[in-house]
Amino acid sequence: MRNDINDLQAFLAVARERSFTRAAAKLGVSQSALSHTVRGLEESLGLRLLTRTTRSVSPTEAGQRLLSTVGPHFDEIGAELAALSELREKPAGTLRITAAEHAASTVLWPRLAAFLPDYPDIRVEVNIDYGLTDIAAERFDAGIRLGEQVARDMIAVRISPDVRMTVVGTPAYFSTHPQPVSPQALATHACIGLRLPTYGGLYAWEFEKDGRELKVRVDGQLVFNSSPPILNAALAGFGLAYLPEDMVLGHCAAGRLQRVLDDWCPTFPGYHLYYPSRRQPSPAFSVLVDALRYRD
Repeated sequence: MRNDINDLQAFLAVARERSFTRAAAKLGVSQSALSHTVRGLEESLGLRLLTRTTRSVSPTEAGQRLLSTVGPHFDEIGAELAALSELREKPAGTLRITAAEHAASTVLWPRLAAFLPDYPDIRVEVNIDYGLTDIAAERFDAGIRLGEQVARDMIAVRISPDVRMTVVGTPAYFSTHPQPVSPQALATHACIGLRLPTYGGLYAWEFEKDGRELKVRVDGQLVFNSSPPILNAALAGFGLAYLPEDMVLGHCAAGRLQRVLDDWCPTFPGYHLYYPSRRQPSPAFSVLVDALRYRD
């Protein structure tokens, strides 16, 4: 039985890393020993689990099925063992969190900066990602997304107030372009685009007024995949930007940017920390959740 478990752990490491070299380094064994172990598992099952070439390693159909069905159980066992090992005087361990850039900089980082000095044995790894990451498959402890984007089977903890959007441009831009009076008027303006993996292309700007919702596909010279360079381009006068309100308030107060279409700009549910409902929180994770929790 022990050999079977060790063989499965060896296979899972190679299948996830897509490399015998990286998997061997991770497991602390030689590459030849790891290859021998995986071949032994394939022979005992009578199935080929990995396709090997000189450049890559990838699971076969049988290997992918084993990875998908057995892998999560090993992750749960590992999480439980880690939680038990952390039952000591002070919470400890590494926590991996995925978040969009705006949430990471405006919500997560300020809380971490205040939280971490009190818990020197807790390490936090933050992955900036605009996609709707499968946190279980990617082995993250939690993710941060707007409330409306969190799957129903997840536990969600609000960590911010609602997020209001705004459309802004520079006074210099508006000196040569009339201010739009409706979202449809954006078709005649230079707009700085945002490309998100979850939308399969350019993000359509979202508006709402009196219960009427609109999505407007905009166009312009520039497209970015994160918010900070969009703000910089707007400040440089390259067009209109659609950004979270808190990113532009200071610039608007200083007269560097002007807001338009305020009566159309929507408010979205605030950021939430989410994690699988079946996850048994470790002491380190529990204290982090409490530190991040939004208290109105």
